[in-house]
Amino acid sequence: MRIAAAAVHGLALACACSWAGAAALPSTFEPTVGGALLCRSQLDNAYFHAYLSTAFGPPYKHEGGAYWFKLDATLWGKPVKEVMVSDDTSELVFVAAVADSKPDELAEAIRSSAGIRHRAVDASPYSLRVSNPGSVIAYQNNKSKIYCARYKPLPPAP
Repeated sequence: MRIAAAAVHGLALACACSWAGAAALPSTFEPTVGGALLCRSQLDNAYFHAYLSTAFGPPYKHEGGAYWFKLDATLWGKPVKEVMVSDDTSELVFVAAVADSKPDELAEAIRSSAGIRHRAVDASPYSLRVSNPGSVIAYQNNKSKIYCARYKPLPPAP
C-alpha cells in the first residue's frame, strides 16, 4: 500500500512540475483581450497589465511605450504570440497584439466570429484596415498587428 501511495505521489509531483512552466490560457482571455482589441470595452492599461501579468507572468520587455507579454494563445481562431499594453509615457492608452496571420485573413476571421468588419483605408497593398469601433489591423512583416488606442481620459475637475 505504501509503495502504491508513493508512486501516486511521485506521479502527481512529476505532473505538477511539468505544468509549472506553462501558463494555462484563462477562459476569459478572448472576451477580455479580444474585446479590448476590437475597441468593445474601456481601455485601462493598469487593468490589462495586471490581467496579463497574473495570467502569463511579468512582461518580457518594456520598450516603445509598452509592456510586451509573450504568450501562446488564439483569438478568432488565429495564433497570437505577443500582446502589448501601453505604459503611462504616452497620451494614448492602447492594447495591441501580433497575430500569426496576414491582415486579410485576420480581418475575415474577426468578421466571421465577432461580426466586425475591418475595411481597407486605401487601395495600397499594405493598407491599414479599420473597424467602425476604431480597432486597426496593420501589416507587420508577414503577420498582423491589431490594436485599439484611445486618448487617456481627462483628470477629474478640481
